[in-house]
Amino acid sequence: MAEVRTEGSINSDRNSSRRSLRSESRRRRIIQDTNVASMNVLSANYESLDYDNSENYIFLREERLKGLSFIMKKNVCRWVIFLCIGIVTAFVGIFIDVAIEEIAKVKYSRIKTYLDDAVLHNKLYIPFGIWIAYNVFPVLIGSLMVVYIEPMALGSGIPQVKCYLNGVKIPRIVRVKTLLVKSVGVITAVVGGLAGGKEGPMIHSGAVVAAGISQGKSTSLKLDFGILKHFRDDREKRDFVSGGAAAGVAAAFGAPVGGVLFSLEEGASFWNQSLTWRIFFASMVSTFTLNIVLSAYHGYPGHLSYPGLLNFGKFTDLSYELFELVIFIGIGAVGGLAGALYNYINYRITLFRMRYMKKKYLKVMEALVVAAMSATVAILMIYFSGDCKPLGDDPTLYPVQMFCPDGQYNTAAALWLQVPEASVRSFFHDRLESIDISTMVVFALVYYCLSIWTYGISVSAGLFIPNLLIGAAWGRLIGVTLQSVFPGQEWTSNVGKYALAGAAAQLGGVVRMTISLTAILIEATGNITFGLPLMLILLTAKWVGDFFTEGLYDIHIQLNGIPLLPWEPPPLSANIYANEVMSYPVITFKVVENVGHIVDTLKKESYHGFVVVDPNERRMDDDSNEPRSNGRLRGLILRHQLIIILKNKVFNEVSWDFNELSVDIFRKQYPRYPSIDDVHITDEERNYTIDLSPFMNPSPYVVQHMTSLPRVFRLFRALGLRHVIVINDINEVVGIISRIDLARYRVHRHLGKISVEEMKISSNL
Repeated sequence: MAEVRTEGSINSDRNSSRRSLRSESRRRRIIQDTNVASMNVLSANYESLDYDNSENYIFLREERLKGLSFIMKKNVCRWVIFLCIGIVTAFVGIFIDVAIEEIAKVKYSRIKTYLDDAVLHNKLYIPFGIWIAYNVFPVLIGSLMVVYIEPMALGSGIPQVKCYLNGVKIPRIVRVKTLLVKSVGVITAVVGGLAGGKEGPMIHSGAVVAAGISQGKSTSLKLDFGILKHFRDDREKRDFVSGGAAAGVAAAFGAPVGGVLFSLEEGASFWNQSLTWRIFFASMVSTFTLNIVLSAYHGYPGHLSYPGLLNFGKFTDLSYELFELVIFIGIGAVGGLAGALYNYINYRITLFRMRYMKKKYLKVMEALVVAAMSATVAILMIYFSGDCKPLGDDPTLYPVQMFCPDGQYNTAAALWLQVPEASVRSFFHDRLESIDISTMVVFALVYYCLSIWTYGISVSAGLFIPNLLIGAAWGRLIGVTLQSVFPGQEWTSNVGKYALAGAAAQLGGVVRMTISLTAILIEATGNITFGLPLMLILLTAKWVGDFFTEGLYDIHIQLNGIPLLPWEPPPLSANIYANEVMSYPVITFKVVENVGHIVDTLKKESYHGFVVVDPNERRMDDDSNEPRSNGRLRGLILRHQLIIILKNKVFNEVSWDFNELSVDIFRKQYPRYPSIDDVHITDEERNYTIDLSPFMNPSPYVVQHMTSLPRVFRLFRALGLRHVIVINDINEVVGIISRIDLARYRVHRHLGKISVEEMKISSNL
């Protein structure tokens, strides 16, 4: 169990923390070696991104030499890159959508044919086997690709993108291989009948597209366009990835404003006005491109009738009475409760997977079992359903008669023999009598369970559409119930608005999105009138859900031990000081340092930031109340900088023109910097020296050792820092604070109670 620190307990142990500062035996934070999956453990294996540029000598020299024409060209280039991001993201979505639709046509038409023949010949085991095969084979392909080729393509990818934009370096998240596996994996998951959608993964796909285009290079494809070399740093790349994520939302839902708000609410930690315009531009281009192509594909060239992959259909009437706001708030509360239960069950299932299903073949087998079970429950529901409706009344592409009278079709079969988006539209727009209450209840319960089980298996699929479908089912059920209780009332005549309310509540209760999801649903429905009810529904779902559990994305982030920093510092933490949070003693270098010492330190230590100091002879006695000094601060230098300096042999004893030094020696290695093991240093070179002054950042961010945790947190979070140096009263280095030092203080909420939880740190997650 993690230690829960309240205000009283923090005060009581502050003195003991200060006493421990006098001992240099404490190296960083004690690492707890554990393989047990837990939400109370942080992984020590995640690095931070360098969102703060190192303003060293060579960087500032380059900045001074830039003219106005260079600045203008760079700004124009940014707009062109965002244009390309929008177009390419749209075509990724088009490829996925068209592939799913064409394969689904073949699959469902064949299953319908086998079902009709089986009823005539009393051989239901034939369509049952065919359906399982149509599910299992695509899922097998997708799962094998995810498990054995690129595990980072698992799921929707939204939690990973959120962490990346927060400043956490997630390995392989924006590689071309990840995009290829994700695209194929989404197609196989959806046509394989899993309770997953293609809309969530579009956000990850857009992020990968943005990262690839903006850098102008691909290690996998061995491409390198040097014209974009000035965008090769984490800060620039972050802004483009924010735009790619927004373009993915816009392509998925036809919601450019929702895409911008999503990137702001769930993704980007750092924002400015000019970035807002560029992201909105990319989102508009993405929606427009996808709309033109898909409208032509569906036979309506120039009509612009398909703004997104998910088409909710046209809501002709979404009016409501004032008193209905109370009903919508109640629907939001139901969604919050259903979402909290959804998240808790999925959390327990995920824990089981992490503890007992580590072997790759087991992950593939689970995906196949889920695919087979999806087909099994579908055909059982169709078999036992007595819900029959006349043909021609409702738009079903593959009507199955089953045991219905002539001229009628099985409504349960109509729900299962189509992609999930079509089922969502059915609940939104089909006539009141088109689906029986019993069918809605059974379908909602079955799909709820399948979706919980599906999210987290080793396939590429999201949870937006499954939860919209679940919520639309029980929301429509509420609408039908209200109509039976208040017959003849005009405000109950449209059950579709309650289906939409339920869909919003269910999705909001699971992911806890408010502003962006409101905008997405307004744009997707094309009706701003319903904006206020949607906002009330989502806020209520969030408040009720937060009372019991975290949002599902946050749960999976915590289970993976990712040191995500929230928007605000933990409450009740103002009496925690920097000298209690920092890691020490600090590994330091002198301004002119011995090559052998640098090499030995880099091989021995895994740290990514090293403080450059002027050593002093002032030492603290063991009885002193002050932290022990490491020398007077001169600057900060990063691990990859030292490695590249060593690799290029920029030694004082070697003839080297420092005026020719350029930031390009670092840019050309970005983002896959070499390891210290890739550097070969001779015995003679070990005795050489390096002048670190041109390369170190002489003005790193520092705090006094008595600075409060909230102040350090806001500085770190707002500026996107990787390291904050802690100094004493005379500017001597006493410690250093990194992301994981701050992330280990986390807010703990349970049944309305809030406390500060101090996490353990593990190197085995």
